[in-house]
Amino acid sequence: MARAVRRRKDPREAVAALAPLEELTATQQRGLSNDPPPPVLTRLTETARILETVRALLGNRPILVTSGYRSPEVNRAVGGSATSAHMRGEAADFICPAFGTPREICRAIAASDLRFDQLIEENGRWVHLGLGGRWRRQVMTYEGGRYRAGLRP
Repeated sequence: MARAVRRRKDPREAVAALAPLEELTATQQRGLSNDPPPPVLTRLTETARILETVRALLGNRPILVTSGYRSPEVNRAVGGSATSAHMRGEAADFICPAFGTPREICRAIAASDLRFDQLIEENGRWVHLGLGGRWRRQVMTYEGGRYRAGLRP
């Protein structure tokens, strides 16, 4: 008797089921490729799942991802860290104006039981959520060109 062969899902489909792939790979760096390789697509699936949890935590209000995956070329063009979690598909920068300021968003995430590696309020303009790695739950503020532990009052 022949066995049915189960076709593996394209990782792009898995990411798109949670959040549009474009939301996590969009770039304004024209002319630079930002197509994630298959191993990164797998991590983007987990990142998309966690972002859905964040959306629920923020009252199911829409979040706007300003930076997700970055190819090494895009990361260099935007001045990102050479070890940026964005290049591994394990970070997202976002805002949620319907919920509140980046600081209010960071406070809500920090007070939750959400697993994350780094949570950074970036210059009061957006939230950086770093995932994977050691799950340190490190909360920081980036302001005036330097990182400080914790959130501003």
